[in-house]
Amino acid sequence: MKSWQIVRLVAGTFVLLSLALGVQGSPMFVSQWWLAFTAFVGANLLQSALTKWCLMESILRKMGVQAGS
Repeated sequence: MKSWQIVRLVAGTFVLLSLALGVQGSPMFVSQWWLAFTAFVGANLLQSALTKWCLMESILRKMGVQAGS
């Protein structure tokens, strides 16, 4: 997998997991504060799209994961 694919995989997983933990109707509900984590992930995706820089992608590249195109 390329670094950009891993970033999107992790972001999507975080969003779905935090929704499952933050929505009251979910069988995995813990607290509505998990929705703040969903907003944080969304803000990070927006920021990386505007600045063309993503901390996680930088870390993955330093770990030797290919950047891809």
